[in-house]
Amino acid sequence: MLIVRDLGIEIGARRILEPVSFTVGNGEKVGLVGRNGAGKSTLLSVLLGYTPEHLRITGVVQHQGKVSHLPQEPVAGGMGVEPIGLSHVLSARGLDQLDADMQHARHELAANPTEETIERFTALEEAFRERGGYEAESEVARLAAGLGLQEELLLEDLDSLSGGQRRRVDLMRVLYEQPETMVLDEPTNHLDKAAKRWLFDELERFRGTVLVISHDLPLLDKSIDRVLALRDGQLREYKGNYTKFLEQEEARRLSEEKMAAHQGEQIDRMKSLADSMRGQTATRARLAKVLDRKVEKLEENRVEVTKKERKVTFKLPAPPRSGDVPMSVEHVAVRYGSIDVLSDVNFITRRGDRILIVGKNGAGKSSLLRCLAGTQGAQEGTVKFGANVKVGYFAQEHEQLDFSRSVLDHLENATVQTEVQRRALLGAFGLKGSAAHQMPGTLSGGERAKLALAILAASDANLLLLDEPTNNLDPASVEALGVMMHQWTGTIVAVSHEREFVEALEPTHAVLLPEEYFDLWRDDYMDLIERR
Repeated sequence: MLIVRDLGIEIGARRILEPVSFTVGNGEKVGLVGRNGAGKSTLLSVLLGYTPEHLRITGVVQHQGKVSHLPQEPVAGGMGVEPIGLSHVLSARGLDQLDADMQHARHELAANPTEETIERFTALEEAFRERGGYEAESEVARLAAGLGLQEELLLEDLDSLSGGQRRRVDLMRVLYEQPETMVLDEPTNHLDKAAKRWLFDELERFRGTVLVISHDLPLLDKSIDRVLALRDGQLREYKGNYTKFLEQEEARRLSEEKMAAHQGEQIDRMKSLADSMRGQTATRARLAKVLDRKVEKLEENRVEVTKKERKVTFKLPAPPRSGDVPMSVEHVAVRYGSIDVLSDVNFITRRGDRILIVGKNGAGKSSLLRCLAGTQGAQEGTVKFGANVKVGYFAQEHEQLDFSRSVLDHLENATVQTEVQRRALLGAFGLKGSAAHQMPGTLSGGERAKLALAILAASDANLLLLDEPTNNLDPASVEALGVMMHQWTGTIVAVSHEREFVEALEPTHAVLLPEEYFDLWRDDYMDLIERR
């Protein structure tokens, strides 16, 4: 249960949340929705008790019961005794530490079987049993199977996993903890259709409280029964799922329009009548003043109509012309230790191609893109660029961002030279006003994605390498990104699981992994993009 009283949040000169009170009761499934940059992740961090120095916070937040959090970004190395997936999952109940303590106590007991060492081992073993330690193997296996994660990957170093594999491990940890309240930030990022359906069912069966931020509309329709909508610093509550919320929001706006129009007619009528009485008899002049006061009162209490959210549009400048063959990839192989991720990747791009890399999580999609971008070396093979090629790289985890520099400073060496031009470019990607002076670490995942897109727009690149560019973007921004990339005349090599984006992109070719097969795009490949 979550109890919020008079909570207000400010960052710099911007008010993210006007003071508001609400309660998320036991067993409720609540969706927190709003456009990128509205402040959802910031609000979530405050609700969880994280109070960064750059925020000014008023009011009170109270929790009842255990709260488990799925962050938008993974914790490096995990939270377990060992930096592997299994330890990370078991740490949700403290079983990893208990197991390590039991091993130590067992050795002590074998070496010196005193009453003290017997009691210590017995107490640890009882705690391990009570927390479900002896059933952990089967329970973890069930979660891994449901989310489509190979069990052997739980024994791998967490930082060696792909983004999709790591997301599944983090979800397993939250579900394994069995808290009273789950707080989930974009839980379906990187999940395929089967894993999403399984997660929806898990959330539906979960008897505790769920608070979720998501741009996954099917999740919001199937798994929630209440919406908290954050917009322009105002938090409004609606009963029902996301579709019901949209209907209620539109009905509210139409009602406001009708009331505002009625008030406008009354004000115009009274003003006209008052004006007609002025300069006549003293009695009529007094009546005119009475009408003036009524008009003032009506105007003070005039209904403010909620504006329709503007359509999102992004734009990349026309790129300089590259050679006919912007890039050729020959015999690229990538290994991590003894594991062969890629063995012999070959393909060639022609100017204007839109190539989609397709494959399940762990097939090497991001590794291949990093090799193409030059941020990772291949063990074998070459990547050659043609004449007049300038590469722009959108990294899945936004590794290209410098977290020690402000948003505005990221465009210092760009083709846009003045601060006014840089601010205009950031504004075109939804980073307006004081956001220009924020550090990337204070931005939401969606805002970081928009900063990365703004950097591409300012780079004069004519070959774009895009690794999951739609992650954390709201639906309107996903659509805008797809339209922008479709209209752009340069060459694109992309990894994406977002069907709407791929349909808008209209790929010309596909690189299939792990088959390492290059082919013209076929419509039946569309079914593969959500199988990760």
